[in-house]
Amino acid sequence: MVKLKLEGIVPDKQETVSHEPNFQKQYLEAHFSKKGRAGKVVTLIKGFEGETENLKELAKILKRTVNTGGSVKNGEILIQGNFRDQIIEKLHAMGHEVKRIGG
Repeated sequence: MVKLKLEGIVPDKQETVSHEPNFQKQYLEAHFSKKGRAGKVVTLIKGFEGETENLKELAKILKRTVNTGGSVKNGEILIQGNFRDQIIEKLHAMGHEVKRIGG
C-alpha cells in the first residue's frame, strides 16, 4: 500500500457567493386574486420598476422561496397560490418596501 504525503497543500478559500442579485429598493404591492382564473388563487406583485430581465430574476427568486410556479405578465409577477405573507417577508429581507393590498 502506498501512502501519499500531502504537504503544503492548502484547500481553496471559499468565496461567499450571493445567489441573489442586488436590486434597487422598490415600493411594491402584494395582491391576492382569483378573479378570471377559474377560482384558482394567485399572489400578484405589482409596482416593479426596471428592466424585464430583473423582473424575471425576482420572479424566479420568489418562486423558489415558496416552491411553486408562476409567471411574469404585463410587468407583474404572478405566483400560484396564496403565499402573500411568505413573499412579503422575502421581499422585506431583500430590502424592498411592500404594501399588502386586499383581503
